Amino acid sequence: MPKASSFSRFTRGVRHTVRAFASTKHPVLVHIVPMRRCNLSCTYCNEYDKTSDPVPIDVMLKRIDKLAEFGSSVITISGGEPMMHPEIYDIIARIRHHGMIAGLISNGYYFQVDKIKKLNEAGLDYLQISIDNVNPDEVSKKSLKVLDAKLVNLRDHAKFKVNINSVVGGGVANPEEALIIANRARELGFSSTVGVIHDEMGLNKGLTERDKEVYHEIKSKGARSYARWNWFQDNLVEGKEYEWRCRAGARYLYIDENGIVSWCSQQRGTPGIPLLEYTHADMEREYITEKWCAPTCTIQCVHQVGHLDSWRDPQISLNDFNNRKGKGLKKETVAQVLGTE
Repeated sequence: MPKASSFSRFTRGVRHTVRAFASTKHPVLVHIVPMRRCNLSCTYCNEYDKTSDPVPIDVMLKRIDKLAEFGSSVITISGGEPMMHPEIYDIIARIRHHGMIAGLISNGYYFQVDKIKKLNEAGLDYLQISIDNVNPDEVSKKSLKVLDAKLVNLRDHAKFKVNINSVVGGGVANPEEALIIANRARELGFSSTVGVIHDEMGLNKGLTERDKEVYHEIKSKGARSYARWNWFQDNLVEGKEYEWRCRAGARYLYIDENGIVSWCSQQRGTPGIPLLEYTHADMEREYITEKWCAPTCTIQCVHQVGHLDSWRDPQISLNDFNNRKGKGLKKETVAQVLGTE
């Protein structure tokens, strides 16, 4: 990877991080879905279908422009399988045009050399591939055996950062395979992370003793990075709740293929407002609203964004917020609602 490209990505990342600490008035991370369809059918996944069309490119570009108006820092494209979108490179280029950091989450099947070079040209900053097992089985075809040649292509040609994520818990048949996947990622020069598999609501499903051992071993290896800001999982691994302030709907946004803003991929439909109608007032409300699912949530990206604001601005229940608003306080500020002004 050319040093200039790596240095530019680093400096832009630092700039956006400093800005995130300095102000709470913009989204730090957005996940946006240009395509719900996927070429795979992993049995645990609730984020794909087999028939839907890609979102038209003009619609996607309007959504990217709206996120830029909000001052968003990082836009990560997910799915479904986003590499199936015929204008995926134009979407990435539009993100970079606005000075935002462009990320991609993929199942890894589409990384032939020509596609990697087009991603380089579009300006992709980082890629995450989730690999579930060493050999494909009836649960998942996202296996190291199938994807290793694509990983070699990425090693040899990608000018963007690559992270390989594996999972433990929730009935994963062979947790030791997560270690094999993590070790292979590091051999290829990629970063590696480990996630705790969740149920259909994004909540903790529990880990066996062997799951816990594998989790801690993978976590102990590799360089520290923002992608490894996952200490919240230590409590979940032990079956405990984690107390934190979820900023979904404000600092983190999930935009589905219909352009609807949700807390995250597992809480779709809340708040359920179209992105093009979303306002700073909506973000202020969601910023201070407690989320019922937070104590056992396993969604890493939402937690990582929440770390930025863990030291400031307490949250209140939505009912309390609405009750106060219903008593003629419609013009009060968020600070007044919180009792900090």
